[in-house]
Amino acid sequence: MALRLAGASARLLSEYPLLTGDTPVAHREMHKPSTSLATQLRSPAVAAQQPWASYASAQKVSPPSRVATPGPVELVRISTERMADKLARLEAILLLAREPLPSRKLAALADLADGTEARSLVRELSRRLRRRGSAFQPVEVAHGIQLLTRPQLADWLGKVHTPPSDVRLSAPALETLAVAAYRQPVTRADVESIRGVQCGEILRVLMERDFLRIVGRSEELGRPFLYGTTRKFLQVFGLRRLEQLPPVDQICNAASRAAESLELRGASE
Repeated sequence: MALRLAGASARLLSEYPLLTGDTPVAHREMHKPSTSLATQLRSPAVAAQQPWASYASAQKVSPPSRVATPGPVELVRISTERMADKLARLEAILLLAREPLPSRKLAALADLADGTEARSLVRELSRRLRRRGSAFQPVEVAHGIQLLTRPQLADWLGKVHTPPSDVRLSAPALETLAVAAYRQPVTRADVESIRGVQCGEILRVLMERDFLRIVGRSEELGRPFLYGTTRKFLQVFGLRRLEQLPPVDQICNAASRAAESLELRGASE
């Protein structure tokens, strides 16, 4: 009987080794607590010991990498590309504009910072157009900026382009306009006293063609109208402002030289 019990217990211990202290390696590994499982389950104890390792193993997030900063050459290239883009927008707007644009309006249309940047870019555009021999040039005229052809090409352009009829003025109209431009604000009586003829109809025509406008009334008897020039006057004659009108002495000298040349030509003929 004792032999039978000893044999049964031996077979039992061989089949179930966990009942003894001599546990095989496979069984010990199976019952060993898993720290990786605790980390995946976000165990508070493991998270407190290794907060970043727990979060990284659970979310599979790598530490942030350093962003490479551009070098000096790259910065120069980016700045050059931005300058070229701004100049292209500025040139396109000036090419399509039908009238002079103030610097602030030009900056708004070209998406620039302000009028100061627009004026600096206009100067740079003028240098580049002149350097490559372009037929166009940005000109400050009539309190704005406009892209115009160069004066040297006026004779060639006259063959294919005729000035509008409202720009052509007769000699009496030019004289009346000159008096109004130099003496403004001026009344009709002042213009007629200088020219010595009636000027009511000519003043009306000049106002219809937008060369003159009524700027107020005089304090004289009857409070007559005061006449002054318009922005179109500055644009047609290529003036930035009224202060750029040539002095009267210079005009008189040029007229006298022209008269002398005509007399000499007539005498030679």
